[in-house]
Amino acid sequence: MRATRAHALAGLAATLLLLAPALVAPSPAGAASAQVAALQVALAAVGARPGPVDGVTGPRTRAAVRRVQARHHLAVDGVAGPRTRAVLGRRGRPGLGSRPLRDGMRGWDVAALQFLLHVRGYEPSGFDGGFGTGTLGAVRSFQRAAGLTADGVVGPSTLAALRTRTVTSPSQPTTTPVSSSSPVGPVRFLRPVPGGIGDGFGYPGGRKHTGLDFPVWTGTPIHAAGVGTVTFAGWNSGGYGNLVVVRHRLGFETWYAHMSRIAASDGESVTGGTVLGYVGSTGHTTGPHLHFEVRHYGTPIDPVPYLLDAVAARSASAGGPDGPGDSGGAAGRDASGPRRSGGAPLVCRPNADARLARDLDPPTARIDRCP
Repeated sequence: MRATRAHALAGLAATLLLLAPALVAPSPAGAASAQVAALQVALAAVGARPGPVDGVTGPRTRAAVRRVQARHHLAVDGVAGPRTRAVLGRRGRPGLGSRPLRDGMRGWDVAALQFLLHVRGYEPSGFDGGFGTGTLGAVRSFQRAAGLTADGVVGPSTLAALRTRTVTSPSQPTTTPVSSSSPVGPVRFLRPVPGGIGDGFGYPGGRKHTGLDFPVWTGTPIHAAGVGTVTFAGWNSGGYGNLVVVRHRLGFETWYAHMSRIAASDGESVTGGTVLGYVGSTGHTTGPHLHFEVRHYGTPIDPVPYLLDAVAARSASAGGPDGPGDSGGAAGRDASGPRRSGGAPLVCRPNADARLARDLDPPTARIDRCP
């Protein structure tokens, strides 16, 4: 009996060691791992500040691993091996695929499942490692689309389909921008840059797009859309390029991607109008623009219903949107977008900002011509 148990523990340790490189090695642009996402969820839950849950290993994630290791007097090597996973408690176990997953369960495997659902286009209502109503609905929707029994239980068949099969999520029409003078809900956001909206949220051109594109010129200041705290300011190798993430109240976040230069810092308190950076074309883009996302408990949602008509600017009121009595500072609109050096409008193919899309844009772009 003891020999059998020792053999099982040795096998588990070996499996975790095999997983460890995937949890710390830099990932190529566009690559995202459910194991890394589960690690990020666990690190965030213990206050280690790994940055946004994107499934891409980067300096923030490795630094968070080191913080946990130092806190528990482990070897500080940034490798999320068996001992590091062990000190994460129930959030560090069990491994994905080790048990059927169903409503009410919690753990590392649930967080990994939530990320797999997310990259397939079936949103689980956030990444928290808890199998709740949102995750259950996403699992059933995926099972129906994959031709499986929609029982909400993630066994070997469902997990294999999530890992290997391309199952398109239900087609959603591109959102038509509407007047946002009366945004929905208690949280409202200013527009981060002047100008009209290019690609909208949903499935423009049949590809998944998790935010709004504002096609404005390189160097245009990007302003915070509301009161909050910067939780990430740095390079994202998953396609967003120079990225700033601001946490707001009630579980909302705003993401500002593809910046040419970042002007904010991690932990900074911002209000509507604070300059976060400047428009650029870093990451996966075909030209200069701001990719703007609103996320609720980690899940991208359509920003349009939450947008005010006013454009964020330094003159925005101190309360900012996402607070009482805010109207924001309006700025003049410039819907002309990028132009060639001769003045003629520059028209490029749509940008593919969503990770894991088949038509990812090239990693570099010139200002005055399409790649």
